[in-house]
Amino acid sequence: MIKFKLIYKVIGSLLFIEAMMMFYCFLVSLYYQEDDTFAFIITIAITVLAAIIFKYLGYHAENSMGRRDAYLLVTLTWIVFSVFGALPFIIGGYLESYTDAFFETMSGFTTTGATIIDDVESLPHGLLFWRSLTQWIGGLGIVFFTIAVLPSLVGGSVKVFSAESTGPIKAKMHPRLSTNAKSIWVVYLLLTAGCTGCFYLSGMSLFDSINYSMSITATGGFSTHNASAGYFDSAAIDYTAIIFMLLSGTNFMLLYLAIFRGKLKSFVRDTELRFYLSVVAVSTVVIMYFLIADNDYSLIDSFRYALFQVVSFITTTGIFNDDAGKWHHITWVVLSFCMFLGACGGSTSGGLKSIRGAMLLKIVRNEFRHIIHPRAILPVKIANNNVTAQSQVRLLVFLALYLATCFFAYFCLICMGVDSTNSMTIAISCASNVGPTLGLEIGPTMSWSMLPDVGKWICSILMLIGRLEFFSVLVLFTRAFWNEN
Repeated sequence: MIKFKLIYKVIGSLLFIEAMMMFYCFLVSLYYQEDDTFAFIITIAITVLAAIIFKYLGYHAENSMGRRDAYLLVTLTWIVFSVFGALPFIIGGYLESYTDAFFETMSGFTTTGATIIDDVESLPHGLLFWRSLTQWIGGLGIVFFTIAVLPSLVGGSVKVFSAESTGPIKAKMHPRLSTNAKSIWVVYLLLTAGCTGCFYLSGMSLFDSINYSMSITATGGFSTHNASAGYFDSAAIDYTAIIFMLLSGTNFMLLYLAIFRGKLKSFVRDTELRFYLSVVAVSTVVIMYFLIADNDYSLIDSFRYALFQVVSFITTTGIFNDDAGKWHHITWVVLSFCMFLGACGGSTSGGLKSIRGAMLLKIVRNEFRHIIHPRAILPVKIANNNVTAQSQVRLLVFLALYLATCFFAYFCLICMGVDSTNSMTIAISCASNVGPTLGLEIGPTMSWSMLPDVGKWICSILMLIGRLEFFSVLVLFTRAFWNEN
């Protein structure tokens, strides 16, 4: 039986944390003396009131969480956070409909980075900071953040971690989950601080440095300028962004072991990391060729723009320094593959994950070998670890769910009048939490404001499903989940 009182209690506590996050944005608004101050005051008051009500409903709840409780809690948390996180946009009058506000907030928390705001530069500083903060908290996970800060709140439940973490393999460094969470958050904070400092030294203002660093380390994509990173037109800023996007797309456990434990050999020899960097290298070379041949880019410029866009798409960050919509259509295929694949498991990126890509290649290779040697026993190995048959089946089910969900969204958008190219790339973009699309109507540099309201709700749901890697959300719609036995 699902323990709703415990779920209410945890959601109530989490809403207090969201109110605290909004308070920081209120301070930013107060510092710049802009008109979003009132919107944050009202939103904080509503959020705190809701938190008190949820805490009251969960009064005297037992602090023992089952697997079904964990999956329901994680899904509801992301929805509830988006419901209240959308309020500043509506109360302040910056967006016309709640649909737009919810879409924008869900895009932030899921680190998708798709926006329906045509002119982000018209937003006040407090609201711009709120957009960046939503994706930064969502980067590693809302509940995962809670495990690091308040481990007793969920009883240090591994089930919650499994429901929210990304990638097929959940590695552990320490027996206590809260210690693991804190270690990963240390890496996350170091990346954010390092990125902020490098951006500032490269010529960004302090406000832009903080916002862009949160966007990049969370692989989110929200910007404080309409032209994204292209606004600065700086090679130093572009290469800084590339480095930190690449690092943010790497497994954080691997980074922690390399930085704090000195395990550099395991870092360099990691199968997934090698696969990830190989895809980046090959994709960059292919796009460079077409930029030089068709767009008359110089060798240096083609390398800079191709590498930036490839890294942005494969890490599902989605910021841009050039309009890839004007490039050769073959480059769209390469970038679409990158957004579909994604970076490493255990990172802030979305997509299929490179580790699943490496596993799929080895499974396909083994199947061809089985045709020639039917009786051969051919294990699938990742980093000298055997991938069990159950894990291989789960991988194929994940891929099937991914493709089926994308096809459903594609079909719905086609029925709403969106062109075929945009419909497909929007579906992949939402499911992989990338943000930009590749097409003529909604290109990589454009907002999603032209989508109909129903399309925005479908995309919002798809972002959530993609961020929680399908199983955590879709299992709620099975009969077995709600059966008592």
